[in-house]
Amino acid sequence: MGEMDQTANQKMKRGLLLLNAIFLTIGGCGGPMVMRLYFLHGGNRVWLSSWLETGGWPVNFIPLLVTYLNRRHKEGPAAKLIFMRGPLFFASILIGVLTGLDDYLYAYGLDRLPVSTSALVIASQLAFTALFAFILVKQKFTPYSIIAIALLTVGAGILAIHTSSDRPEGESSKEYYVGFITTVAASALYGFVLPLIELTYKKARQAITYTLVLEIQLVMCFVATVFCTVGMVINKDFKAIPREARDFGLGETTYYVVLVCSGIAWQGFFLGAIGVIFAGSSLLCGIIIAVLLPMTEILAVIFYKEKFTPEKGVCLVLSLLGFVSYFYGELKHDKEKSEAQTPEAEAPRASSAIITGMIADA
Repeated sequence: MGEMDQTANQKMKRGLLLLNAIFLTIGGCGGPMVMRLYFLHGGNRVWLSSWLETGGWPVNFIPLLVTYLNRRHKEGPAAKLIFMRGPLFFASILIGVLTGLDDYLYAYGLDRLPVSTSALVIASQLAFTALFAFILVKQKFTPYSIIAIALLTVGAGILAIHTSSDRPEGESSKEYYVGFITTVAASALYGFVLPLIELTYKKARQAITYTLVLEIQLVMCFVATVFCTVGMVINKDFKAIPREARDFGLGETTYYVVLVCSGIAWQGFFLGAIGVIFAGSSLLCGIIIAVLLPMTEILAVIFYKEKFTPEKGVCLVLSLLGFVSYFYGELKHDKEKSEAQTPEAEAPRASSAIITGMIADA
């Protein structure tokens, strides 16, 4: 009976990992594309764009309501409405403030960089995630994961050195490089936030369920939105929105559609990220984000006619090689671990094992 329960839990965790990986994929590709569309056709409010990255936080009430009604049906009036306790609540507030700052840095960079360039610069996030995962949650590395991190970091470095031809028309070199630096800073900060979320899960003095993960997401994004709202008020963005909508290159109605789509896409990204950390690890989340780079790169070239320079090609190849190296190492490690274990003493499988099981089930 215990083995059946364990198998069911493993399948549920694989399902959650797959579902959140889909959310992360949609948000990771759709968020930057929609945000860049806003900037390309006359939008120039950086704080507004930052606000949209977490402004879709009310969407989280939908799954939370569904899970509550399900508990209410099973448990009756005794069903708990909120699971989050004080320490976890304050930790979520801290993460929310850091996320709000990261939103601004990223939006500022994307305002000045082509989305394809910005996407490849974000590859450096994996190196920061790995570093902070090692410091905060004692993440263990294999030679393959080290090679992956090195390749992705070198690729971002090459792009940093050879990007003058990619500068948008009418933008000064100073503005371009400031955008590049803020994008790297956003990568570093989010590379810290991902392991911090994992550390919060580990240090929480209560069982971490997916419902609790949704509550963390709700608080985190609400606080980040409040942070960006203060910036919008100071910058007088709310007064500028009607005027900017009238002057938007694709029309006033499309302007508001773009804002709504941006908020929904980014909410999918953040929900997917904390869900992948819950079902896997922060390093796995960083790897998936890095894997999305080729997709975002191709979409930007197709839809926005951005240049595909040789430097971008080299960076893209290095990113793909890094991805292959990481997962080859993880699958090899999982195989060796499985062979070394007896059925009676089999330990719970890590994130790489969950992915292996997902592939096997498919």
